[in-house]
Formats: sequence, C-alpha cells, structure tokens
Amino acid sequence: MVFSSLVFLSVFLVVTYLLHLVLPSVKLRNALLVCASLVFYAYGEPVYVLCMLFSAVFNYICAYLIGKGKPNRRAVLTVDIILNLGMLVFFKYTGFLTTQLNAVTGLSIPVPEITLPIGISFFTFQAMSYVIDVYRKQVDAQKNFGKVLLYISFFPQLIAGPIVKYRDINREIDERTVTASESALGLRRFICGLGKKVIIANTMGQVADIIFAAPQGEINIVTSWIGAVAYMLQIYFDFSGYSDMAIGLGRMFGFHFKENFLYPYGSSSVKEFWRRWHISLSSWFKDYLYIPLGGNRKGRARACLNKIIVFFCTGLWHGANWTFVVWGLYHGAFLLLEEYLGFLKKLPKLLMRFITLLVVCVGFVIFRADSISQGFFMIGNMFSGFSMSDPATSLALSQLTPWFIFVFAIAVFLAAPVKPLTEKLRSVLDNGGNAEPKGKALALQIVLYALSAALLCWCMLRLSGDAYNPFIYFRF
Repeated sequence: MVFSSLVFLSVFLVVTYLLHLVLPSVKLRNALLVCASLVFYAYGEPVYVLCMLFSAVFNYICAYLIGKGKPNRRAVLTVDIILNLGMLVFFKYTGFLTTQLNAVTGLSIPVPEITLPIGISFFTFQAMSYVIDVYRKQVDAQKNFGKVLLYISFFPQLIAGPIVKYRDINREIDERTVTASESALGLRRFICGLGKKVIIANTMGQVADIIFAAPQGEINIVTSWIGAVAYMLQIYFDFSGYSDMAIGLGRMFGFHFKENFLYPYGSSSVKEFWRRWHISLSSWFKDYLYIPLGGNRKGRARACLNKIIVFFCTGLWHGANWTFVVWGLYHGAFLLLEEYLGFLKKLPKLLMRFITLLVVCVGFVIFRADSISQGFFMIGNMFSGFSMSDPATSLALSQLTPWFIFVFAIAVFLAAPVKPLTEKLRSVLDNGGNAEPKGKALALQIVLYALSAALLCWCMLRLSGDAYNPFIYFRF
C-alpha cells in the first residue's frame, strides 16, 4: 500500500508539473491544477471530494452575494459561518458530543461513526477567511468560480495546511511565472520537508508510540522523558516537514506561501512560541476570532477572557478529545501568567528559553495522551517517577538505539534557532544579488542539490520499505 501510494504520488507530481510547465496560458494552468487537485484528493477520499466541492460552491456564492453590496451582507456572512462551522462540527465532533451527552444524562444514544474528511479543518478555515475578507472589503469577490475552487482545493496544502489566506495568493492565481531557478529551489524545499518527515518524525514517532502505549509499570522518569521529548520532536518535524513540502511544491507552480514555522523551540516565552508555531493557524484565530471579540481594546479582564476563548478553540480545532482542549487552555493559562507576572521578563533570556521549552514539552504530553488521566500520569512520572524497575529500565534501553540517538542529535540541531548559520548560507547563495551564482555560491549550490538528491533517494527507500508513516495533521 505504501509503495503503490509512493508510485502514484511520484507519477502524479511529475506529470502535473510537466504539463503545468508546457501549457501556454495561466487560464489553462489553473484548469490543470484544479483537475489535479481534485484527483489528488479523490485518491485518498473518493466520496468526500464532494464535501470539499460543496464547500467551495457554497462559499463562492456567499462571497459573491456579499460582494454585490446589498443590505443583507451581514445575514449572508452569518449563514456562511454557521454552515461552515456546522459542517465541521458534524464531521469532526458529532461522536464526541454524543459521548459527552450520554455521560452527562445517562442516556444511551448510539454514537455515530462518521469518517472525518482529510484536511476538513484546513479547507473550511480557508474558505471562511475568504468570505470574511470579502465582507471586510479587504479583497474583491471573485467572479470566476474556478479560481475560488483552485484556492480552496490546491493540492500542495489542501490536506494539512498551512492555512493560506486568499488575499496572499489572489494575484498569483491570475499572474505567475515559473522559472527553472524557482522550481529548483521549490524542489529542494520539498525534499527537505520530506526528509524531516520520513527520517526524523517517523523515527521519533515510533519511540513515542511505544512508550505512550507501554503499561504503567514500565513508565518511570527516564521512559516518560524519552517519550515526551520524542513526541515533541515528532510533531514539530512532522508538521513543519509537511509545511516545507507544501511551500516547496507551491513555489514549483509559481505560488509563494508564507512561512508556517520559525524555530519555535527557540522561543523565550509562550507568547513568542505562538508567533513561531503553526503561524497560519494562530494568525487565523487572531484575525477572525480574537480581534472580532474585542482583542485587548475592551479592558484587561475582557482581553484575558478573549485569549482563553481563543486557546480553547485552538485546542478544540485539533481534535474531538478533552486532551486537546486542556492543552489549549494550558497554553492560554501560561500566556496570561507571563503577562501578569512581570518579574518573568527580567529573568535571563537563556533561562526563559529553558522554561518555555519545558512548558511546551509538558503541554505536548497532554496533547499526545489518549486521555487526560494518562497525560497527568506521564507528567507525574517525568518529575517523580524514580522507580528503576527492570521493565522500565529495559524499555528505556531498548529505545535508545544508535539510530535513535543519531537522529535525535540531528533533530535537536535542526530544531535549534540556527539563524546566524542560515543567514550566512543565504548571503553566500545570493552572491551579492547576482542572477547567476558564481564562485562559492555556485559550489555551495551544487553541494546542496547533490545532498538533496541523495536525501530524496534515501527517503524513497525508507518509504518503500517502512509501513510506519503517519502524518499527524492529516486527521485535523
């Protein structure tokens, strides 16, 4: 199954890119990308492609009606938001809400088993942002349905983000160029993201899964920390890797998406962490929830309430489980603590980085746990699990293989804020702004592309021979 999917995706990407390259007009290229995106989504979700198409049609109509400027603009926006959120609640939260209702009332309502369409949270939020921006007159309503469909369904970021705002790419839908250098840079970015996912995230994920599934008698301070740190690295390299792939593929087709991660594990506060982590989601909630609620314009108490609401929704957005809600509220609580405990700002920056990293790591334990009780059990053992029983010791040693330690060291280095190094590399690659790289820049480019080719081959070999290949954010 993994091998057949790999073959399909390889052929799909090559054929789509080559056809996009030879087509003479943007209109034909857009039509190609719409068809390719629908085929791509239908390959994984043959039925729910209709759900995505319905979303595109409905939001196109609402934006068109709002754009006409009639007095009922607000009513149309209200209907649009209700239906979008209603569809999201139906597919994503019906089972969860039914279970909670049964628990509270003692009823035995059958819990429906509804398959979650891949990426529904991403394309729903994209569609809503487009309609809201038209209502705010930040963009004009698009009269061409095909362009709206392309925006909502564009396959590089359709199923796992980043969440792209229409106003950021509307010009490139109409006018874009594809050059050899841009395509090469995009391909290299895609391969780097693939390497993050296949080599680092999968390796960390296997260890995290084993430890979180282990019996409680095998969990102590060592195993719990191994599991916590492994998962923290897994989720970062999984999602930032997919974001890199989406940004790279978008660039190959002439689209430039904004960055979604900026070394979040180097943050010196929780507030800074959320400016660097899943930027497209945090900016979405800021623009379309926090600010409409009043932001910080209605006093301190109201601002605190607004932030709690935002982080509650952020947690719930990730999944129908109380662990996600607690995780969101946990981050909201620490954000408020930072704001009200002024002495934290006076602490050394290195110490604040350590504290922030610890807060984030503990939070991800709750995020990863199957239940709140399991999450608190793991956290308790991270700080007080001093029992060195034979099963716990054996579990810890079995995970600390040479391969895991090697990949772990690479992951820590790549997750660290290496801005000075990247800026130096960029200055060499730019070659003083010259179009054609020469000297050191040319040599470095050749080395980087050679390494990228080797990394691509390595990833394909691992994918073809390894059945473990979960994408965490596909389920969101």
